[in-house]
Amino acid sequence: MFRIQLSRGVLAASFLALTTSLALAQSCAPKVAAGELITPGKLVMSTNPTLPPLQFIDSSGELKGMRIELGTEIAKRLCLQPEYIRIEFSAMVPGLQAGRWDMINTGIFFTEERAKIMQMIPYEDQAISVSIAPNSTKKVASKDDLAGMTIGVEIGGFEETKTRLLDKELRDAGKQGLTIQTFDNFALAYQALRAGQVDGVVSIDAVAKEYDARGDFKRALSGLYPAPVAVAFKSPALADAVSATLKAMKADGSLKALFDKYGLPMVSGDYSVKGPGR
Repeated sequence: MFRIQLSRGVLAASFLALTTSLALAQSCAPKVAAGELITPGKLVMSTNPTLPPLQFIDSSGELKGMRIELGTEIAKRLCLQPEYIRIEFSAMVPGLQAGRWDMINTGIFFTEERAKIMQMIPYEDQAISVSIAPNSTKKVASKDDLAGMTIGVEIGGFEETKTRLLDKELRDAGKQGLTIQTFDNFALAYQALRAGQVDGVVSIDAVAKEYDARGDFKRALSGLYPAPVAVAFKSPALADAVSATLKAMKADGSLKALFDKYGLPMVSGDYSVKGPGR
């Protein structure tokens, strides 16, 4: 008899949990039309999880980081299920245009050129840093001190563009330029630095700061070429919905709390969409 009562109790609890979940699902209708999404009911986001503490894979294989938390919260507020696709940065924009994901959530730097081909919402202020090996004896106090160094950087992004600009600035000033080595992602670039295959790595400030705090690599320079970071979309309607969500998060204080948790600066803008037709 006891077993029967216990089984009924478990069944009753399971039924209650199921009906509660169904009720919640019914009360939270997606705020984005199914036709604006890759998969109805889901917010599919691309990310390159090689940038701690912003986006990375922890020891259990789970995606973690500020941008992962932000994307998950945006999906929740839109009554959508978050789904992440791990992909190299160089495939982000072509994949968005081809309809492989709804949103680039990897910290893509905002530029006017990019805003001509996709919808973008600047939300985070960043700049780039130069990391060197922890045991390096080379003095790097200014950009001039980088002359002649071999620098690793992720291919295809803002960081590579600015590294090549830095190389040009050095050469234009009559100094020795950089030898630039590109990698598929920042994890590989930092592995090359650890192995002594490059003298330094250019990455964003938050990542270089994290590695410096861990004692893995020294952050020699920071605050170079500051620019806003954005999320990006193909669908204008989805971009507008995310913009409204970010504005609501700013108003209720949850966005600031998330940025403060990771010690990151928010943009001074109003989270409006910038893109074709805007």
